[in-house]
Amino acid sequence: MKIYTKTGDKGTTALFGGTRVPKHHIRIESYGTVDELNSYLGLIRDQEMDTHYKNTLMDIQDKLFTVGAILATDPQKAVLKSGKERLNIPKIEENDILLLEQEMDSMNEALPPMTHFVLPGGHTTVSYCHIARTVCRRAERLTSFLHENEPVDAHVLKYLNRLSDYLFVLARKLSFDLKAEENKWIPKKQ
Repeated sequence: MKIYTKTGDKGTTALFGGTRVPKHHIRIESYGTVDELNSYLGLIRDQEMDTHYKNTLMDIQDKLFTVGAILATDPQKAVLKSGKERLNIPKIEENDILLLEQEMDSMNEALPPMTHFVLPGGHTTVSYCHIARTVCRRAERLTSFLHENEPVDAHVLKYLNRLSDYLFVLARKLSFDLKAEENKWIPKKQ
């Protein structure tokens, strides 16, 4: 199978279901940003850290492929007239969101309470988490914008929202584990 198809040479691409849209379509921006996020998670997973976090990140990466597939599907062509799903795409379930919440709760138990906003940085791995968190927020904003025009599964929006929170808590926990300084943002008085 060739990687290049030449079908996008004029600035369009096909969604699952065959619908062609411009490459700058909000649906493409949404799943493209999820793909970017997934790449950053791979970079984080390549860092030195506890195996548990690496395994959790691998599970999240799998779920992001599901999110991408959902976002890359033309909702008009996802379901047959009979009501049966045309494409065999997995779903994001409430349990996927619950897993992120449980992971955050577990990490938070070992962390000191947060008293200020935290400046990104302190260690390369922590910085990667903050970059991923901001890319996740962008994916969430784009998906929310898409949702205003074409309905998006509520679990997808909820998952992206919770994932950005998870990445923030992971950054704090890795700072703690790596004994990196967590720099608090304390506004300077004028």
